[in-house]
Amino acid sequence: MASSSHDRFRITGGCRLEGEVSVTGAKNSVLKLMAASLLAVGKSTIRNVPEIADVEIMSDLLTRLGCSVTHQGDTVTIDVPKQPLHRADYDLVRKMRASINVLGPLVARVGRAEVALPGGDAIGSRGLDFHIKGLESLGAKAHVEHGYVVAEAPHGLVGTSIELDFPSVGATENLMTAAVLAQGVTTIDNAAREPDLVDLGEFLIGMGAKIDGLGSPTITITGVKELHPTDHITVTDRIIAGTWAFAAAMTQGDITIHGGRADHMEVMLEKLTSAGAIVTSTQDGFRVQMSHRPKAIDVATLPYPGFATDLLPFIIGMNAIADGHSIVTENVFESRFMFVNELMRLGAQITVDGHHASIDGIPQLSGAPVEATDIRAGAGLVLAALVSEGETTVDGAFHIDRGYPNFAEQLVALGAKVTRE
Repeated sequence: MASSSHDRFRITGGCRLEGEVSVTGAKNSVLKLMAASLLAVGKSTIRNVPEIADVEIMSDLLTRLGCSVTHQGDTVTIDVPKQPLHRADYDLVRKMRASINVLGPLVARVGRAEVALPGGDAIGSRGLDFHIKGLESLGAKAHVEHGYVVAEAPHGLVGTSIELDFPSVGATENLMTAAVLAQGVTTIDNAAREPDLVDLGEFLIGMGAKIDGLGSPTITITGVKELHPTDHITVTDRIIAGTWAFAAAMTQGDITIHGGRADHMEVMLEKLTSAGAIVTSTQDGFRVQMSHRPKAIDVATLPYPGFATDLLPFIIGMNAIADGHSIVTENVFESRFMFVNELMRLGAQITVDGHHASIDGIPQLSGAPVEATDIRAGAGLVLAALVSEGETTVDGAFHIDRGYPNFAEQLVALGAKVTRE
């Protein structure tokens, strides 16, 4: 998919969205599955892969590590050599944070990894201390030098008890993928519980790993000598499903979301119901209907199963045009509120104080040129543009492409006036 860094979306506001969408595999899962394929020699197959830019970047990264990657439709096959290379260079890693996920598998399988400090979205520092500390407790020597995380375990890793200070998804993933080949038993306490992490655990179990407690705060991993390739269907993307749910609520629309897993989004769907939406289950997903202006609702983001930080731009966007006053608190990433400055260019009445955004809803926003700073902020601005009077341009379309396949086309199919230029 060609996406130029100069592309932007042009949106004419005032359209009600109605119809059906299908949600593909989760970006936050598939990239981690691709990285974890390094753990076994031979061909692993990953299905239900979304058509997004980040999948291409991860494919390039794995190719440089010596794998051969083929992409056919929504299926990616990764053929892993007996001796993968161990250095992930900055020019690829800087484009995508998920590159750090090759760290655990490489240390476990090759005994050494050098991974450039990652780039990706401008939403906060997200330091790698938890990853490094955890690998050290498994017996690796790890440090940062010349902009690279270098981790070595020439004699292999040894199981241990790890307690995370914060349920970091990335750290839980890296430690889990390292521990599957360690000697003995590893327990990870205060582990992340996200559906994407559970999906990765199930992929590893498919490769022959022994893992208990997925989806709970304590994961127990019994190391095995070696793993084998597997064939896996990626879990559907709850953040994209959530985006469409908010799109329905904001535009007073009616959208059926095929592939949306309501059981992965209970807190979010409860919040939408409080705002006045009608949420119903369907055979393969759920439907969100809104017949009037949303009611303002207070939200605080928290690690799963709490309200996802990735959905923050959408709840702020909805509250900006809702009836009433609301407070939205961000507890996960410190720079998520960069999005708010752009939303205020559309006329939103928001005051930010530290981790809190205080929002006074107004009936309609007004179109203006704005810029996406990360994937979710970009999609959030596009939704805000749909409820703005006149035209809005959203620069930085490439951010949105990293997380949303065919976003403009899907919006048009639901009745929006969106073009890409």
